[in-house]
Amino acid sequence: MDEQQRLRWQCRRGMLELDVILMPFLEQDWPHLSDEQQDGFRTLLEHSDLQLFRWLMRGETPTDPAIHSLIEVIRARHQTRIVY
Repeated sequence: MDEQQRLRWQCRRGMLELDVILMPFLEQDWPHLSDEQQDGFRTLLEHSDLQLFRWLMRGETPTDPAIHSLIEVIRARHQTRIVY
């Protein structure tokens, strides 16, 4: 299994809300991330669904500055994809 497939599997979470944010981010934005951001994304996916929900949906701030920065990128990219 290549890394993209492994990450796709890890992006499939127990909450639809997270799937809707993480899957498009992986598909559309992952290839354009720096190596450091890609490492951060891998680390991000190690956190629980509840923690990811708090960060991505409720606006809570991670204590790790690198994770916080990546959360902001994910939120911003997600906002550009929302069609009203």
